[in-house]
Amino acid sequence: MERYYTRACNFYYGNQSKKLLQKKKTISLHQIKEISFDHIEIITRKSKKRIPINQIKYLPKYLKKKVILDLKKINLKKKNFSNFNFKKVPNILGVLNLTPDSFSDGGKFNSKNRGINHAIELYQKGADLIDIGGESTRPGSRSVSEKKEWNRINKILKRIVKKIPISLDTRKSKIMQNGIKLGVKLINDVSGLSYDSDTLTVLKKNKIPFVIQHSIGTPENMQKNPKYKNVLLDIYDFFEEKIKLIRSKGIKHNNIILDPGIGFGKNLKHNMNLIRGISVFHSLGFPVLVGNSRKRFIKDISKENDSNKRIGGTMSSTIYLMMQGVQILRIHDVNEIMQGVKVFQNLIKN
Repeated sequence: MERYYTRACNFYYGNQSKKLLQKKKTISLHQIKEISFDHIEIITRKSKKRIPINQIKYLPKYLKKKVILDLKKINLKKKNFSNFNFKKVPNILGVLNLTPDSFSDGGKFNSKNRGINHAIELYQKGADLIDIGGESTRPGSRSVSEKKEWNRINKILKRIVKKIPISLDTRKSKIMQNGIKLGVKLINDVSGLSYDSDTLTVLKKNKIPFVIQHSIGTPENMQKNPKYKNVLLDIYDFFEEKIKLIRSKGIKHNNIILDPGIGFGKNLKHNMNLIRGISVFHSLGFPVLVGNSRKRFIKDISKENDSNKRIGGTMSSTIYLMMQGVQILRIHDVNEIMQGVKVFQNLIKN
């Protein structure tokens, strides 16, 4: 039987959204009055059809049932966790790489004082949570030992974890466990929970919120001719299977975030299709995170190679993603992006 997917589209933001909701012309995303939509796109692996929400009642019975179930997930109110406030879009996950070789800021903040000061600055400038990592997962990077990774983050983590909310960017279960003991609020595993077989055990034991990110292969080989039948739907199916797996392992809480993994086993075309269709993931019922900051797709489009000169591309993709209802954005340049978001939000007040 043909599989159907529901993508919310034609979003409205700010006061315009509030006015349309009052007139019952739109449906809100997770009951946030400031963001709503009035069309859906019904997608299969062979076709797409966009219809206004007032035409859903005319769909065939079996399809209407599926769409209504998806809309309930899209509209369902989200409970806050890990210092994220899901009454607003977007939340900001600030990036602190304590590595010598990360793609955009390797070696810049990996001393104790610089790392601590940068984490505090990111938080003060508007990040809701700071994502700390001690292992680079840029394309072509190699795994580092557990000991080396922990040594990179240990002292800084101990100094700041009680002062500001911290997310831990790691693929290794023992580092997760160490970070959880210190008080981190979120686990961000770029491998989609597949790198370390003990990861699910640690997550279940501690009942901690976590991110499921999609990636293929390893950082060493993920950019070697990645292929998909349909990148948007393949990743949607991946998330569904991962959710089934974690439920089967006894993880029952809903404090889970989905990240389609921009740049992790994707070429420019894949990344663009993902960003354009990002709102399809809302029908899975979990908050969506996107790491668009300074990514290679910006360089591929603008032909600007220096990763430190991609704020413009980061800003434009940030506005697009927040207009699609993406709840969390993983950002390096928090001050600049927050400035752009605030100006945009002010401009659309009417």
